[in-house]
Amino acid sequence: MSTHFAQNLFSLNGRVALVTGGYRGIGRMIATGFLQQGATVYICGRKAMDCDAAAKEMSEFGKCISIPADLSRPEGVAALVASFKAREPKLDILVNNAGAAWAEPFAEFPEKGWDKVVDLNMKTPFFLTQALYAELQESARQALSSTGSHCAKVINIASIDGVSVNPLETYSYAASKAGLIHLTKRMALKLAPEGIVVSAIAPGAFASDMNTVARDQAEETAKRIPLRRIGTAEDMAGAAIFLASRAGDYVVGSTLIVDGGVTYARG
Repeated sequence: MSTHFAQNLFSLNGRVALVTGGYRGIGRMIATGFLQQGATVYICGRKAMDCDAAAKEMSEFGKCISIPADLSRPEGVAALVASFKAREPKLDILVNNAGAAWAEPFAEFPEKGWDKVVDLNMKTPFFLTQALYAELQESARQALSSTGSHCAKVINIASIDGVSVNPLETYSYAASKAGLIHLTKRMALKLAPEGIVVSAIAPGAFASDMNTVARDQAEETAKRIPLRRIGTAEDMAGAAIFLASRAGDYVVGSTLIVDGGVTYARG
């Protein structure tokens, strides 16, 4: 392994990334890490003002562009795709992070709590990737025709709740994340021969607006984690950078569990 290769193994210089839900929480951790590794990063989010403000703040680390979009609706997906295609001819890294959760007792769990969560968490990643297929193909084509080639990447953000069962009654959330993990395998098998590598990350406890327990009760949450702490921005960014960079090119269809050991502690 040459010194030059080792230095560039985790570099994202010159790469273009799109991180859905990239203006807060885990998405922002990932987007910030990509920026610091040299990528141009587009972020999207349902709340336009928040998304624009986040992009402005994150621009201290690199080129960050906001494309507000509501990915819970097909027209929102179409608007995001059209806006991105108007700016970029290729897409090197797509992070399907935007998601939703819903918790209610079994007997009262509503259909709207199923449709909203499953559509955004599992349906949207598939159709957004499909809509950006040509741009991912172009990235792979350009990379394979150059020296120091690398693959285009799709990274789906799942959850440890799709790997093992927690006691919360989040039926549609757990099912959608388990489905996303299997979808990752199926998409990976289809796209790998074209130089598009699909993988996933299953986060555990990271402080966010979705995981308010980890955010507001970090010390108590940490007691249930073998590593005795909740996840940090560096933990999430590091995992995503690994998968997005040349270092992760041979990781195809796998789900990287980033949880401090919680999944194994559940038994």
